[in-house]
Amino acid sequence: LAEIQSDRWLSRYDTIVIDEAHERSLNIDFLLGYLKQLLTRRKDLKVIVTSATIDTARFAAHFTDAPVVNVEGRGYPVSVRYRPLDDAPVVAPPASGKPRRGRPEHESDPMSVNDGIVAACDEVTREDPRGDVLIFLSGEREIRDAHQALERRKYRETEVLPLYARLSVRDQDRVFNPGIKRRIVLATNVAETSLTVPRIRYVVDPGLARVKRYSPRGKLDRLHIEPISQASADQRKGRCGRVSEGTCIRLYSEADFESRPHYTDPEIRRAALAGVILRMLSLGLGSIEDFPFLEPPDARAVADGWQQLAELGAVDEQRKLTAIGRLMSKLPVDVKLSRMLVAANTHACLREMLVIASFLGIQDPRERPADQRAAADTAHAQFADPRSEFVGILKLWDAYQAAHGELTQSKLRDWSEKHFLGFMRMREWRELHRQLKLMTEELGWQTGAASELDAGAYTMLHRALIAGLPAQIGTRALRSEGKAPQKGDARPGAAPYEGPRGRRFQLFPGSPLSRKPPPWVLSATLLDTERVWALTNATIEPQWVMDELPHLLSRRAFDPRWSRSQGRVLGSEQVGLFGLVLAPKRPIHYGALFPEESREIFVRDALVTGEINARSPFLARNLATLAKAKEEEAKHRRAGLVVDEDWQARWYFDRLPAHVHNTQALDSWYAKLPGKEKAALEWTLDVLLVVDQTEASRFPPFFAMGDIRLSVTYRFEPGAPDDGMTLGVPLHLLNALDPAQLSWLAPGFVVDKAAGLIKTLPKQQRRNFVPAPDFAKAFAEAHGPGEPDMFAATLARFLQRLTGAVIAPIDFDEAALESHL
Repeated sequence: LAEIQSDRWLSRYDTIVIDEAHERSLNIDFLLGYLKQLLTRRKDLKVIVTSATIDTARFAAHFTDAPVVNVEGRGYPVSVRYRPLDDAPVVAPPASGKPRRGRPEHESDPMSVNDGIVAACDEVTREDPRGDVLIFLSGEREIRDAHQALERRKYRETEVLPLYARLSVRDQDRVFNPGIKRRIVLATNVAETSLTVPRIRYVVDPGLARVKRYSPRGKLDRLHIEPISQASADQRKGRCGRVSEGTCIRLYSEADFESRPHYTDPEIRRAALAGVILRMLSLGLGSIEDFPFLEPPDARAVADGWQQLAELGAVDEQRKLTAIGRLMSKLPVDVKLSRMLVAANTHACLREMLVIASFLGIQDPRERPADQRAAADTAHAQFADPRSEFVGILKLWDAYQAAHGELTQSKLRDWSEKHFLGFMRMREWRELHRQLKLMTEELGWQTGAASELDAGAYTMLHRALIAGLPAQIGTRALRSEGKAPQKGDARPGAAPYEGPRGRRFQLFPGSPLSRKPPPWVLSATLLDTERVWALTNATIEPQWVMDELPHLLSRRAFDPRWSRSQGRVLGSEQVGLFGLVLAPKRPIHYGALFPEESREIFVRDALVTGEINARSPFLARNLATLAKAKEEEAKHRRAGLVVDEDWQARWYFDRLPAHVHNTQALDSWYAKLPGKEKAALEWTLDVLLVVDQTEASRFPPFFAMGDIRLSVTYRFEPGAPDDGMTLGVPLHLLNALDPAQLSWLAPGFVVDKAAGLIKTLPKQQRRNFVPAPDFAKAFAEAHGPGEPDMFAATLARFLQRLTGAVIAPIDFDEAALESHL
């Protein structure tokens, strides 16, 4: 695959051998498809595909009916016994007591498998107490449980040994360098094909394996226990026919075996496909949907791969490689890691990211033997960081680099063992780091010198991590219940984390952050076993996510409002990432997003109301004119004489350009207007008032008292102390006021006051003056302010003269008049 990057025709080779093709890894399936295409162009090229268990018909058809050569191995015959757990024999107790069935009461209880294993070991021990046994189990926990069950049997001259990928080198050596004792080896499916355990004569196969499958819907890896295929069962059976005749005991029925699929699903049907798609794009191999895979991937997985590349910024809307995608394609690691490295180069933290990416690209070198967990945890704790496990990785690297530079290989091995680190894994980490560093140097990237990881560097490093892990962030689920998460909230049963797309997960118990869970976390891995666990975590801030992933954010603006102090329309914004709320309510400049709506608010809530600090003088003048118009309205004691706010808003809408929706834009636009256009923006009274201006003279702004003019204000607000007409009188003129003259108020009040007094007359007198407004209007036409007598006396004489009815001023009840009269 590396050769293809530089030599598309593989012209240096005449023959290519693909070994262990039955493993059907992504690389193998990709290479099989690529070679199928290449063979049509290179007729001289020979391709040999080898495997112990392979679907020969499918492979032959893939290469246009290629010939099949069967080579018989040198193995010994293996007999198969079926011992389904439903029919498990009676298992004798380790000491005294009643015998019990090998199968417990509940079928789903994990001990049902252990009892079947114990029964199988009892069976082979009776036949051959010296023959080594290999037992396949689905994981470390199952190995520990089976180990305890078998140790209780106390088989003579027998040692029970575990074998799994994370096992320490010393413990693995005990498996591959057998002693004189009989061995029962408890192994995961790592012993199925990858490793050959020597001296095995018996295999016990429960028929289960923990299979890693990527879920396009859940966007995470699932590690669940599944029944194995027939091919895997045959691979396990073959482990005991290497040195002599062997026996394979299957803890399931023959009918169960026959009903299972013939072959294990290839990785391309189980894995995320973003990396495959990126590689095909970089090589120009066309669409993944048209690529000649041996088995085409699921359409949902393909769509998910494209989506993941888009989220990482590797492809555009036309599914073409972006500049970021082209850089990612030059780094042969997982797409998440390559995206982190590209971002790290931008954020000047490439030195640290090379260490982290190479660590995440290998199996975790930290060992935790079952019988030394406390010691291992103590040893690893010295490299831990309470904020970030990624920083802990850097601490571990620095310590290892220092030891590597000072110690011999032998002492370095001792140092690794002392710190519960796999020596070969650490070497693998260092080698991958070296290779990645060379690749980035070829791209012209600079790693920079080592420095302290201060707050700024911490932020940039984790922003680069976020770029590669955009959907692997989470916040404490307390937020959804309306409670703000608190730092250090580690109470028992604390809520899990909520992630994008409604996913929930929990920090792995071994994480340093699990003691004091932070409000927000970033996780390198989300793994679904029986729960969804977050592995390798760090404390982050939601603002970092918003800064790093603007292309993935969803925004919802709401609550627009005018701000006089800032001179623009503000709003609130909710920012989310795939349904996860990052910022529930943060202030924004609303006008930048919604100029039309902001213009409406600006006009109605700023210009019409006067709640604005603008330099443009026409606004102050318009407000002053409007105030005068409202004074005129108050004089008339009638609402609606002044144009309403809708009219005022329409007036501004018709004259202001669309881009004016804040104070700065208004002042800038106004300053450039010619003088005539500036003048056209100012209101006049005749524009604002809907009443004839001659009416305004009936409510003069002053009260004449001889040569003295006193100011008069009018207010129309019934119930208010100053409702009606208010006279401003200097203190020294109080005694000079004429009560008779004051009783007449202003000309505009004469009709209303006369009608009001008539209505206060006793009923017997009042019926002579119906309708009262007509008599009041006749009185106003004959009399007005300036009369020498009191208003009531003049009105009484007028009514008596008009109708002959005897009326005295005392007949009027002036106290019953409305307060403004």
